[in-house]
Amino acid sequence: MALADASSSLATPDVSTGAAAATAPSLEAFWMPFTPNRKFKRAPQLIAGSEGLYYDMVGGRRVLDAIAGLWCVNAGHRNPRISAALKAQIDTLDYASSFQMGHTGAFALASRLGDLAPGDLNHVFFTNSGSESVDTALKIALAYHRARGDAGRYRLIGRERSYHGVSFGSISVGGIGRQRSTFGPLLNGVDHLPHTHDLARNAFSRGEPAFGVEKADALEALLTLHDPSTVAAVIVEPVAGSTGVLVPPVGYLKRLREICSKHGVLLILDEVITGFGRVGARFASDLFGVVPDIITTAKGLTNGAVPMGAVLVSDRVHQAFMRGSEDSVELLHGYTYSGHPLACAAAMATLDCYIEDGLFDQAAALSPYFEDALHSLKDLPGVIDIRNIGMLAGVELATRDGSVGNHAQAVTQQCLARNVLVRPVGDTIALSPPFTFTRGHVDEVIDTLRASILAVADAAPR
Repeated sequence: MALADASSSLATPDVSTGAAAATAPSLEAFWMPFTPNRKFKRAPQLIAGSEGLYYDMVGGRRVLDAIAGLWCVNAGHRNPRISAALKAQIDTLDYASSFQMGHTGAFALASRLGDLAPGDLNHVFFTNSGSESVDTALKIALAYHRARGDAGRYRLIGRERSYHGVSFGSISVGGIGRQRSTFGPLLNGVDHLPHTHDLARNAFSRGEPAFGVEKADALEALLTLHDPSTVAAVIVEPVAGSTGVLVPPVGYLKRLREICSKHGVLLILDEVITGFGRVGARFASDLFGVVPDIITTAKGLTNGAVPMGAVLVSDRVHQAFMRGSEDSVELLHGYTYSGHPLACAAAMATLDCYIEDGLFDQAAALSPYFEDALHSLKDLPGVIDIRNIGMLAGVELATRDGSVGNHAQAVTQQCLARNVLVRPVGDTIALSPPFTFTRGHVDEVIDTLRASILAVADAAPR
């Protein structure tokens, strides 16, 4: 999405000469996701290769990737450890079904994830994406209550300004209005908590904002409205990513956990973005001191090298299914590619990068410098908020001419013209650098953002 958002005559690759012209494919057949296709294809931004912290563009430019692909390439592009694991795996086992069969790689990875996860989330169901992880978690939550003889619990509660993926279940609990209205009607029995963004009280917070814990009490009101005995689960992102990097107020997630526990409601934390070191801890659950019943993951699990997601489930939830005849299928759910051998190999190697190569520690150590550098942008024209936690940040810009997104799009285009890739989400510039960044790379990104914001301000009508 980011490359399409950044399409501009400022940075159009030259595909008209040499080998590029001889091999250039038609752009018409591919219907690109989350992209204004006609605009993109008039001025395409085409990637030819990648290495380390950079994308190599068709035409020869090298662009610094300040968003880790799409919140996922935490260990850098074409990481040698991960590449080697994939090459070895393809020569050993290319595919194996997980339906009433199995391969050792999936069991080994599940055990390792259980050891890494917080609390007693010791059981893993493999998917292929964040969207599938969310749908799987919702189905597990509903089936859990039925397995316990409590089939009256069918309601699901999400949150405004949340993004959980693109399947019908994930859109239903998600809170992005345009996405919901495009594909409605959605699942019945879904309601939403208010979002936590409070620009008036929390602008330019560093880490967790001080104000807003009371927003969690809206859950108590929703449960009262619907009758707690009808509610199966609450799902929230610990840090809302694709809606502008909204960090939760101090104590907010703990309060949600308390209310869910009080009423027998499962708490699902969507850690597709925040999992695997992004916020300065292994999981956001660890950072905020909250152990949910279910965690959804994807993205950083395989460093983006192979599609994969994983749903981490507590002992209590898992045990509810392990009753009755051993011949019966406990959960009528799964995917052809659940626990794919190549994905498992990529994930195991990625975990080695995080732990054995010290990338978790490296990201945590760089976070304070990243924070200070970000907040140096505070007084630039049009900057109305800066939010950050760990290696995740959003720089919010004032909406111009009543058209949400145009300001951030213009700044993104300027950054790309200066060979730095950032991501616009609404009028917020999102940053999620690979953990292999250095202080010098942080400086380059911030200097580029500063120059780009000023260039857009100078070009604005007076």
